[in-house]
Amino acid sequence: MKLITNNAIALSYAYIVSFIMTIIFNGTQIQVKQPVHSISVHKNRVAFTDSQGEKTAQLATVTERRNFIDMLVNS
Repeated sequence: MKLITNNAIALSYAYIVSFIMTIIFNGTQIQVKQPVHSISVHKNRVAFTDSQGEKTAQLATVTERRNFIDMLVNS
């Protein structure tokens, strides 16, 4: 079975690319290794699970929590 024609090169391998992002939020350094698998919020804590495991961040205001979640989702 021929997958690619017209002088194109077929790639035999696919690679999942992940990267580690460092977020400095209110003076606290948080490392996030993509992809983020889950995010949950309870009161002033945001818990998320990335490729390295479960992590939490404690944020004082609703605006800070929203901005932090936006960074997690859009990274």
